Amino acid sequence: MDSLELLVHPVRLRIVHAMSGGCTRTTTQLCARLPDVSKATVYRHVEILATAGILEVADEQRVRGAVERSYRLRRERAVVDTAAAATSEEHRGIFAVAMATLLAEFNAYLDDENADPATDLVGYRQHAVWLSRKEVAALIDDLRAVILPRLGNPPAPDRAQYLLSPILFPTGGQLDTEPTKSSKSR
Repeated sequence: MDSLELLVHPVRLRIVHAMSGGCTRTTTQLCARLPDVSKATVYRHVEILATAGILEVADEQRVRGAVERSYRLRRERAVVDTAAAATSEEHRGIFAVAMATLLAEFNAYLDDENADPATDLVGYRQHAVWLSRKEVAALIDDLRAVILPRLGNPPAPDRAQYLLSPILFPTGGQLDTEPTKSSKSR
């Protein structure tokens, strides 16, 4: 299985989200983080991710006669690098999984009795902006400059994990290079 096939699955992607930030978790702890997913499904997908080298065993200990493993994410392996070369149909599938995962994560958040969207500064905004290809590249660079330093933040008592999902695509299907008549006359 390549990294695209491994990571473009809603449950596996949610496990990767739960493991980010340098934390270690047991499969039992992951089950608690994904209460809407059956335990058997979580165990199966942890095994798939571990076999593929995306998760690695950080510790093992005996608990009531069984071996309990703690896993950690191998961040360098949890990367989808073939998406740029994907076909239109593959992009549709990747996007659908990303949206399904986002919806599942948001529903799990709202199902938590302690969820407080206002206090937690939950936001979902969409902005339509006109950008040249050069301005899009600059925007992506700016976003990377803001986001990348924070990706390494470890869990801490004063931190909550947030899911940030930038999505960027032209709405007309093609980059408009020529202003319309109505915009020329303004």
